[in-house]
Amino acid sequence: MVKTETFAADAVVIGAGVVGLAVARELSLRGREVLVLEAGRHFGEGISSRNSEVIHGGLYYPQDSLKAQLCVNGRRLLYDYCQRRGIGHRKTGKWIVATQPGRLAELRRLQQQARRNGVTLQFHDGVAVRAALPEVDACAALYSPLTGIVDSHELMLALLADVEARGGQLVTGAPVEAALSEAGAHHLSIGGSAPCQLTARSVVNAAGLGAVKLARQWLGLPASARPQQWLARGVYFSYSGRHPFSSLVYPLPEPGGLGVHLTLDLAGQARFGPDVEWVAREDYTVDAARVDGFIESIHQWWPKLDASRLQPAYAGIRPKLSGPGGGFADFRIDGPQVHGIPGLVNLFGIESPGLTSCLAIARHVAGGL
Repeated sequence: MVKTETFAADAVVIGAGVVGLAVARELSLRGREVLVLEAGRHFGEGISSRNSEVIHGGLYYPQDSLKAQLCVNGRRLLYDYCQRRGIGHRKTGKWIVATQPGRLAELRRLQQQARRNGVTLQFHDGVAVRAALPEVDACAALYSPLTGIVDSHELMLALLADVEARGGQLVTGAPVEAALSEAGAHHLSIGGSAPCQLTARSVVNAAGLGAVKLARQWLGLPASARPQQWLARGVYFSYSGRHPFSSLVYPLPEPGGLGVHLTLDLAGQARFGPDVEWVAREDYTVDAARVDGFIESIHQWWPKLDASRLQPAYAGIRPKLSGPGGGFADFRIDGPQVHGIPGLVNLFGIESPGLTSCLAIARHVAGGL
């Protein structure tokens, strides 16, 4: 029997996505010695590399929810951080369009919800929308000037550089296979090519899609702190060639997501997505046949769409804390005040707007350790 080595650590962050790296950076800024453990071969290969890369304004979420608070605060922090660190980003603005007069009330309710969250949206009638977006067919729209896009890979590189500049370390290929919290310490069994045991003062479970699975096998964690999770897969289609858009265009929200919307990358290429498909396991297959649903959705507001230029791009999966028809579910940031275990924070349901909120989530987490 091979004996595994045991190591001690100050603060451990499990998961090297954008949120995990932001948490590691914040802990480093506060003088903690941080070790980031990532099961994959590279950082940011999960949720963080399979999204729209949108910096959200904070429009949609119930007032005083964590999503509302952390998105609004995180957006401000993220724009400032990107500016200071030279990370590729752009304030593109976003149009949320209503294509039928019967949905104007929804548009107004969204405007009111955004106002309650401290976000001002500009209402435009159909004439004004056509002046700004000549190819868009809409009877009215809301405009969010604060929405933008960011190069998520550059962002994660900068966060990791900040961690390493303060003595922190990222270890990839290091899955956490078991965990036990007792007597004020956290004992982690690390697999991979160099298995070991690790004892830490503080641990943050930021494992994304794997966070709930890890919590379910975490000895010492009460059953009430082990939520159920649903997986919502969304696929994206890219749009080849030229298009008339310089801002993002969204329909009104739909159950499970924000609807099939147009986003741009920093080079100006357009892509559409994500749709919503509830799945039982991780599967990033892009079924080209789903393009039919995209065409139908997009044609409602962009009649001149050239469907032949839509190409399958990629898929992402959102970790949901409510299933089909389950309604709104907030971020869960479960610290000692929730589960009673000092020095442990579990992050559950960190889907959109997790990228936008990452720096604000990091401050929230660090303040609870």
